[in-house]
Amino acid sequence: MTVSPHNYKQLDQWIDAHFDEQVKFLQALVQVPTDTPPGNNAPHAAKTTELLKAYGYEAEQFPVPEAEVKAYGLTSLTNLIVRRPFGAGGKTIALNAHGDVVPPGEGWTHSPYGGEIKNGHMYGRATAVSKCDFSTFTFALRAVEALQSQDKVSLKGNVELHFTYDEEFGGEKGPGWLLDKAYTKPDLMIAAGFSYQVVTAHNGCLQLEVTVNGKMAHAAIPDTGVDALQAAVHILAQLYAQNKLYKQVTSKVEGIQHPYLNVGRIEGGTNTNVVPGTVTFKLDRRMIPEETPHEVEANIRQVIASALESFNQGKSKEAQVGIDIKRILMAHAMKPLTGNAPLVHAIQQHGAEIFGEPIPAMGTPLYTDVRLYVEKGIPGVIYGAGPRTVLESHAKRADERLNLEDLRKATKVIARTLLDLLH
Repeated sequence: MTVSPHNYKQLDQWIDAHFDEQVKFLQALVQVPTDTPPGNNAPHAAKTTELLKAYGYEAEQFPVPEAEVKAYGLTSLTNLIVRRPFGAGGKTIALNAHGDVVPPGEGWTHSPYGGEIKNGHMYGRATAVSKCDFSTFTFALRAVEALQSQDKVSLKGNVELHFTYDEEFGGEKGPGWLLDKAYTKPDLMIAAGFSYQVVTAHNGCLQLEVTVNGKMAHAAIPDTGVDALQAAVHILAQLYAQNKLYKQVTSKVEGIQHPYLNVGRIEGGTNTNVVPGTVTFKLDRRMIPEETPHEVEANIRQVIASALESFNQGKSKEAQVGIDIKRILMAHAMKPLTGNAPLVHAIQQHGAEIFGEPIPAMGTPLYTDVRLYVEKGIPGVIYGAGPRTVLESHAKRADERLNLEDLRKATKVIARTLLDLLH
């Protein structure tokens, strides 16, 4: 059944009429911190539940058992699902956004949890990634509901809002947990993203924690110890050298270039006058869709082993360092499933009309929760409110911000897309 252009216009008008309310909804979400780590995110789920109830939505709460959460490295985690049936038959469409965020860090000129609005932008952690799409998806769904009740539009299928809280840790206790427990089984899904492209593929990510074990000693007599930091520097140099090789491996997916490696955290030692006995660093290896994850991990481990061997060469057993390697995350790349065509077509069609420019389908070097749906055979894409690039959004940097017109327009695109899919 073809949707009437008049119905699209009605959706747009409803969103415009309720946009101030949508902005306040987003501000309330931004103002509840969800720094991960430490990942005490159950309070935000409770606040979201309260806000949704005012719109007539009963959010089902799915708290992950405390022991699992602690073992995962978080403090508290409650996932939410809102289910909205429209009519018998049709598909179930899931809309997923994550509420957890990296800590604010330094350099902010606006409060990271203020939701301050200036020059048409809202500032705050998660304004662009991805509490914004809590509001995009909620108000798109509300617009479709309003259209159905006002014009008695015949719709079939279901929409589910999936609001989860562990994307920064890989999503295994968020979407992964909900899917594994069979609390949900959608036919299609859209995950939080940016407004100017629909993403159909993304990188994978391997994260490892490497601990270098030496022997602590007084700095006045360093030869009585084994300097773990010197060994770590040697290993790190070999790891970073891999990035030159990775640039020679290119992806065929538009928007994705080549693999790369980053070391994002280093800690160790006890004081400035002590030879460090232990140093730990965490590395992040982005994998292009064409790579095989277990081969990537084997290569990284071999690089570390070779670097360790060369550092220890010629030293007595007592003067050698050892290492422990722990896998933190293995997130597979997202690869397009053929069933995502209706999603891509609808978003491109409506995005072009609303934004006045083509909306390309492409890949992204990020990794997201969407892969967990795709691994279950659920076709998905990434699309939501946000700028053209991560850099422009200041995501994971100071002064993260969202252009509110992008929020308004993306909400219209999602609402129109839902209307198409529910016909």
